[in-house]
Amino acid sequence: MELERASVKGRLRELVLLSCYGVSGLACFTYEILWNVLFREATGSPELANALTLGVSMAGLAAGNLLGGCDQDGRPRMTSPDTHPEATVRLQTFYMDLTEVTNAEYAECVTAGKCRKAGPTYRDFSAPRQPVTGVSWFDSVSDCTFRGKHLPTEGEWEKAARGPDGEVYPWGNQPATCELAVVRDSAGRSCGEKKRLGTGPETGRVLEVGSRPAGRYGLYDMIGNAEEWVFDWYSESYAACGADCLGVDPRGPCTGKSPCKGHCYRVVRGGSWYWPASHATGYHRRPHFPDNGPKRFHHFGFRCAASVEEARKIKQLE
Repeated sequence: MELERASVKGRLRELVLLSCYGVSGLACFTYEILWNVLFREATGSPELANALTLGVSMAGLAAGNLLGGCDQDGRPRMTSPDTHPEATVRLQTFYMDLTEVTNAEYAECVTAGKCRKAGPTYRDFSAPRQPVTGVSWFDSVSDCTFRGKHLPTEGEWEKAARGPDGEVYPWGNQPATCELAVVRDSAGRSCGEKKRLGTGPETGRVLEVGSRPAGRYGLYDMIGNAEEWVFDWYSESYAACGADCLGVDPRGPCTGKSPCKGHCYRVVRGGSWYWPASHATGYHRRPHFPDNGPKRFHHFGFRCAASVEEARKIKQLE
């Protein structure tokens, strides 16, 4: 049933895409209100009402609440303490990239002189439509800034992955499988897809973006494929973060500013091709040094988000 609902979401999203594509930013924002009314009447789903698109590259999430964090995941074991406690925050309307930033897209930023040369060091990770990996948090921020966007906050990323009601996955509460996400399963890493170049074929590889069905809001690979940097400093729990992780549009400890006393890690989200499905949830958090330096190098990727004001400026440039 959840997969059937996801299929309906995809078809409705395509209608919104056709409605917004090629029109002015003001008209697209007007469509948001109209679709809210139509979707609620047609489906009774406020979540579907929150989806609209910006051009062909971003989906919009209307202002509303997020039930974030997770105290218990419905299985016998408890979730990691860094996801505690569950809490409701409010997010203003924002937009999210439909896919992870690709190698080809990151190369545009490098060519423009706005990003340093960075990327995968594993072979068979460099195809144009594979997600760029091996970048630092700083590289991710630079690329998003180059595009007139920003690196999503934890709250923005989590709402995009879980929806307003805190479901576990982008498709609902059905556990992650290789039909739904690029993860490690019984067939091996990246769902048994071997690395075709270099050594260690069993270590797998990231697949081209969009190789699995879109989840809520029409977003691809929010779970699995490449783990994704987000903006916030890492805190050991949301309780430890306190007021900086609550309220409207929270930005985490020190509101994300540097330096942030007592904090040295940024956050990575979503699991990846390398890790099992237990990492591939909408609430799983991973800390890592933002410089992703050579002694602690990992193949993380990212996607970008945009505020309403950023979206308006992007629309004017199209």
